[in-house]
Amino acid sequence: MPIRTRLTTWRPLVTVALAALTATLLTPTTATAAAGTAPRESLPVHSYDDAIREAVWVDTGLDGDGDGRTDRVAADIVRPAEPAQRGRKVPVIMDASPYYSCCGRGNESERKTYDANGDVVRMPLFYDNYFVPRGYAVVGVDLAGTSRSDGCVDVGGRFDIQSAKAVVDWLNGRGTAYTTRTGAERADAGWTNGRTGMIGKSWDGTIANGVAATGAEGLETIVPIAAISSWYDYYFSKGAPLYDSGPDWLSNYVESPDARARCGAVQRELVDGAPRTGDLTPLWTERDYVRVAKKVRASVFLVHGMQDLNVRMQHVGPWWDALAKNGVDRKIWLSRTGHVDPFDFRRADWVDTLHRWFDHELLGLDNGIDREPMADIERAPDQWVTSESWPPRGTRAATLRPAHGTEDGVGTLGLRKGRGTETFTDDPSLDETDWAAGVDTSTPEKAGFVTVPLSRDLRVSGDSEATVTVTPSTATAHLSAVLVDLGPDTIRDYAAAGEGITTRTDRTCWGASTEGDSSCYRETEATTADVGHTIVSRGWADLGTHASNGKGAPLTPGKRYTVTLDLAATDHVVPEGHRLALIVAGTDRGLIDPPADTPTLAVDLARTSVRVPFTGGTAAFVRATVNAPTGSGPALDAPVRDGVRSPHTVQRVPGGAGDTSGTG
Repeated sequence: MPIRTRLTTWRPLVTVALAALTATLLTPTTATAAAGTAPRESLPVHSYDDAIREAVWVDTGLDGDGDGRTDRVAADIVRPAEPAQRGRKVPVIMDASPYYSCCGRGNESERKTYDANGDVVRMPLFYDNYFVPRGYAVVGVDLAGTSRSDGCVDVGGRFDIQSAKAVVDWLNGRGTAYTTRTGAERADAGWTNGRTGMIGKSWDGTIANGVAATGAEGLETIVPIAAISSWYDYYFSKGAPLYDSGPDWLSNYVESPDARARCGAVQRELVDGAPRTGDLTPLWTERDYVRVAKKVRASVFLVHGMQDLNVRMQHVGPWWDALAKNGVDRKIWLSRTGHVDPFDFRRADWVDTLHRWFDHELLGLDNGIDREPMADIERAPDQWVTSESWPPRGTRAATLRPAHGTEDGVGTLGLRKGRGTETFTDDPSLDETDWAAGVDTSTPEKAGFVTVPLSRDLRVSGDSEATVTVTPSTATAHLSAVLVDLGPDTIRDYAAAGEGITTRTDRTCWGASTEGDSSCYRETEATTADVGHTIVSRGWADLGTHASNGKGAPLTPGKRYTVTLDLAATDHVVPEGHRLALIVAGTDRGLIDPPADTPTLAVDLARTSVRVPFTGGTAAFVRATVNAPTGSGPALDAPVRDGVRSPHTVQRVPGGAGDTSGTG
């Protein structure tokens, strides 16, 4: 596993930009700048009441809806009036989204509202309330085919990405915008210096990833929250289908009624290009941003929930590695929540950190954030630790091997290669929680392998992979591999409706407010569960992809096959006294769809293993197990506590109203 070390240098501050910034902030409230000391923080010195609110329609250069006219996308702008009056230019914070009218943004599902002139009154989320008084413009872009924009939604493809990139280009003097959707009067972006940061959760953050992967000039930083890095990996895991629908359903879900009536051809392309076979087609290649990560110039502040079962942690490891390989400046927060925005699980720290990040990346302020630890990791509900690099230096993959235990299906996990086979039969009515609860019991639907109780803490950090050799009884089979921490704990209840949070009735305010746009939002608190085991990482595959990750094939019953399952990145400490388990099974109910058949599979133990990234590598595993106490688990009379309940199986949407967290 590659080690992702902290970069020792950061992009140098531009002296000219800093001098211009100092002049921009030269007000009575920035006395340190007036005294000759460079400012370290942007201050709320501009009037939010008097902010300029306007709309422009940016020409994308594409004709997605085939009406013979290039599509224009709506960009709503809120910017401080004072810099414009003095001829000073401001940077931009941009959130490009398909959800502004159909579904809403944030924990309270805010939608854009407009005045009689069509100018935005309420921009969802706190960004404009907080950052406009501090000298930033905030731009909310309606993706092509949504809300007030022309074109069609193509779910992460060129129409989606160009919707936002065209706005970045316009902000940097390379594009054309108009004051109306159909008129000829051009709109000027002379009020901005072009330095743009993109932010957003889920689909919005995905667009930020995609635009960054074009290498767009002027895009200085992105803050993708619970974002997709490869759309194939949103719908499939090595051929195993993760949802019972494809991107055409999602496109139809967010498109405006006008676009829906015109975009039948694009809908057909989404259906034809994304077969439910799980084959890797050109449609998916186009939507793989990891593949073109070498083009990324922007810095990246990535935020993700390690128990996100919507946009799963599989989207973090490959993207993070590719950015590291490209030398991209990076920062990361990993929470114990599901699909939740950091504003709703660590609000005060998030606003402060985001403020300092944008000040550094867009205003060029030397506030020290580039010299702070790379990673913030939630170790337990509301308990955070930092790492200078992520994964930490000294993290190495150890190869662990399953072996027979005292009962069928209840084996051991260690460094020695096992012999023989363990057999299980796919049961689509069960899931990872059921398997983990019965890991010490011989049951027909899974094979479990468990270490001895640990004599010291053992940290898993990064992504794992399980190589499984099995002999199926049928022509189709799906596999799941799960790493489990066996032992009591109190965790965020990520499978509950709020995915780890509860929304309260009291409110706190983050920035200035107007009558039409309040900066005050309902507070949240952690929703917790007492459990007897915690899922650490998970991965899935269609056994038919044994020969190729891009194309499946029917299986020959009775023939042996080997497939590698990618287990999602994580950062988890298995405490002293707990055990680490590997479970191999079939359909993970609610997380992958079942195969056409009901296979029985024999696991070849000698040819099966799991590579797990431990801080300290194999030596750390040996230290934690060689002197561990004997025994296979807790005393028989110890109270048994289950894991979290089964995940919700509602139709998931990346950040929209179908989000079980309600935190789009």
